[in-house]
Amino acid sequence: MRAIWKGAIAFGLVNVPVKVYSATEDHDISLHQVHNADGGRIRYQRRCEVCSQVIDYSDIEKAFEEDGRTVVLSKDELKAIPAENSHEIDVVQFVPSEQLEPMMFEKSYYLEPDSKSPKAYVLLRKALEDTDRVAIVQFALREKTRLGALRIKDDVLVLQSLLWPDEVREANFPSLEADVRISAQERDMSAALVESMAADFDPASFTDDYQVQLRQLIEAKLEQGESLDTEETFGVEAGEGSKGEVIDLMEALKRSLDRKRGSGSAAGSAGEEAGRDSGGAAGEGEEEAKPARKRSTAAKPAASKSDAAKSADKPAARKTSAAKSAGDKAGAAKSSEAKGTAGKSTASKSAAEKPAAKTAAGKATGTRARKPA
Repeated sequence: MRAIWKGAIAFGLVNVPVKVYSATEDHDISLHQVHNADGGRIRYQRRCEVCSQVIDYSDIEKAFEEDGRTVVLSKDELKAIPAENSHEIDVVQFVPSEQLEPMMFEKSYYLEPDSKSPKAYVLLRKALEDTDRVAIVQFALREKTRLGALRIKDDVLVLQSLLWPDEVREANFPSLEADVRISAQERDMSAALVESMAADFDPASFTDDYQVQLRQLIEAKLEQGESLDTEETFGVEAGEGSKGEVIDLMEALKRSLDRKRGSGSAAGSAGEEAGRDSGGAAGEGEEEAKPARKRSTAAKPAASKSDAAKSADKPAARKTSAAKSAGDKAGAAKSSEAKGTAGKSTASKSAAEKPAAKTAAGKATGTRARKPA
């Protein structure tokens, strides 16, 4: 970096010599104008409207015109203004940083110590740190007296020029005076959208897309020449952008929330589907379950803890279920068989189990079939 100005911070009776550097720079790609017919570069000439001659910059002076009168001010006369000759950054106040209106900030400058010992520089920095305040200063730079704020960034004093109060326009919009009612639902929805987009500010995570794409266009033009296809270069038609669709405010909020939560919902749905698949019958979707009600309910007793399932898995439970199911139809036969031999009892029970199990399954199936699909 190259210093653009040298001066001293006047901190009471303490002088802090400093060098001033521009803290920001323009990263935009520089373009110039050419004649579209032959590519010739367009240049501007300083031409006098009285004699029509092209004037060298060294022969140009500045002037002020008012009420038909013109006052010409030479370079020497402008340099004679006392404020222009001042190289002092005068501290006039120390104020809380929250009292500064961000709209007033204009340009930032780094200040480097310009003396053999940086003790006075460090002292001023410590004073700002200990009091948690910002120094309001006045200084002259490039033919203008400026207001500024002196603060700290990474152990370096930073001077930020401020606009004068009369340079900030007043916002006066009659449309904002209209009575607009915001519903509680709209406020809640907008708050939820803000919360879904909340994050810590990281400037490095943002990119100047236009400059990146402009560089891409230049490189493609250098390679392809006049045969350049912008749609192929960018993957979209030239000039394609948002359609500016006008939709309902609540609908816009809902769509915004759905878009922000979409990735999380998709991951959750995938997890649920995996869980259903591992659970067997529970993995069937609702759409499949409705038209195939009979088929799914027939499989359902096999997976549940019903009497029919018990009869298929446990012999003892099957006997109990069969005896209960045939209690009304074959009660007398069972009583006589129970008094007989053990072999006849076993044979009759086995014979009774088969129709009883069929009856139980038939009842379950018939009951399910009566329900609307």
